[in-house]
Amino acid sequence: MIVDAWMQHPTERFLAQPWLASLKRWTRNDFSGALPLAATLRAMDEAAIAVGLISAWSTPEGDLVSNDEVAGWVAEAPTRLVGVGSVDIRHPMQAVREVRRCVRELGFKAIRVLPWIWETPPTDRRFYPIFAACCELGVPFCTQVGHTGPLRPSEVGRPIPYIDQVALDFPELVIVGGHIGYPWTEEMIAVATKHENVYIDTSAYTLQRYPEQLIRFMRSHGRNKVLFGTNWPMIAPRKALEGIEAAGLDDEAKRLFLGANAARVFKLDVAAG
Repeated sequence: MIVDAWMQHPTERFLAQPWLASLKRWTRNDFSGALPLAATLRAMDEAAIAVGLISAWSTPEGDLVSNDEVAGWVAEAPTRLVGVGSVDIRHPMQAVREVRRCVRELGFKAIRVLPWIWETPPTDRRFYPIFAACCELGVPFCTQVGHTGPLRPSEVGRPIPYIDQVALDFPELVIVGGHIGYPWTEEMIAVATKHENVYIDTSAYTLQRYPEQLIRFMRSHGRNKVLFGTNWPMIAPRKALEGIEAAGLDDEAKRLFLGANAARVFKLDVAAG
């Protein structure tokens, strides 16, 4: 079973954001027009993705993908899609109430907030009520680590000091750092090794682009710590998985990476084999 830990089913207002210009240039795709849900499910089918976690996007400009839109797509494909909520950090009590609604009413399995979208590190005081709510509800906090592909500053994606400090302040908070952490991958591996509840997902990178130190981590003591992800629609699942057999993962490491780790971390009601 393969689980994609980071997808989004994008709205037209999401795809119209000017900060996506760099990703459109890299992928040679202007992502124009609406993307039907069937296209996302078809991309999953082409790579035998059993379950995808699709995320809302809350930003200073408003909801580019709203929690209710995500809930609607999950309702259309409940055996294939799992919701990940997002909140506006500028209004902490509203954010806490929305986290609770996402989990208790919408059935979401995680919350994702991207520091670069707010140009604010995750150690900012406005994040801390969100972390506390995630701990209270027993859901992971997902975020981006590493440089920012979109045209926004990257410094807030440093694993050290930011993710390290959050994990020290909230040791029971499950943190999933997406996008590998490059060019600070060794920092991210160190933080994931140090903290029991810190994980890495590989979204936004194809297997051929994984740093060698990450592959070594996945083969050895980090086999329980890394989750497969794509960042669809920026990378198609089939493309993201090319080269899996050449990665040198034994059967158990591959099983954990492709699905079992995500099933455990996100408490998914699916078979993890």
